Amino acid sequence: MGLVMMAVVLFTAFIGPVLYPVNPFEIQGKKFLSPGSSFPLGTDYLGRDVLAGIIQGSRTSLMVGITAAVMMMTIGIFFGALAGFHGGLIDDALMRMTEFFQVIPSFILAMVVVTLFQPSLWTIIVAISVSTWTGTARILRAEFLSLRERDFVTASRALGCRNTRIILLGILPNALPLMIVNGSLGVGVAILFEAGLSFLGLGDPNVMSWGYMIGSSRIYLRQAWWTVTFPGLAIFLTVLSLSLMGDWLNDLLNPKIKGRRQG
Repeated sequence: MGLVMMAVVLFTAFIGPVLYPVNPFEIQGKKFLSPGSSFPLGTDYLGRDVLAGIIQGSRTSLMVGITAAVMMMTIGIFFGALAGFHGGLIDDALMRMTEFFQVIPSFILAMVVVTLFQPSLWTIIVAISVSTWTGTARILRAEFLSLRERDFVTASRALGCRNTRIILLGILPNALPLMIVNGSLGVGVAILFEAGLSFLGLGDPNVMSWGYMIGSSRIYLRQAWWTVTFPGLAIFLTVLSLSLMGDWLNDLLNPKIKGRRQG
């Protein structure tokens, strides 16, 4: 089910603009036209096509979600791998830094970062990455603490392999299934963060997004429910599909679950 819903989102993002080439910022008709034949999902308070906004917003959400998740995973892997592999003072120092970021509410930290700099798509991506990497770091640290005691690590050290080689080519591939699951869930978190920031007016004003559509039309909810409902439904289905895919990948890649099934 998650794959089917994600396929719909990908189709909307990449094929939608070809099938429905309408500028989401251009005023197309009268304001608050209800969903119908002329405008399948109606128009907003300025007369802009809601369907065109949904299509453009899908591209924005996927771009922000995937890019922010990659950056978040990169930062988390760097801190988690070094802390878990070396231990001792390095582990203590990196974990204290991780805890410093962890005690600050993630969304508030993202708001502060975006506010300090000019709101743009890349500022939002950096803000999301900086505020959400701590969970990945702690998960990977725990995995490295377990894997570094395995026989293959001892054998690699006996052969004279450098620590960098052991981390990148020995331990990290064994932790890859966990990172894939965490990364898929991270995309959903990033999409929600972007929607929340845009809803509060901290999004890129030059880029159409689902959060921007909801935030700009929220005061007209009773007058024109479709201007908020359809973008909200798009966010819900996209994040739900990513959550379902994450659960499926966990069942597929988790060796403990595999062992129980085989048993």
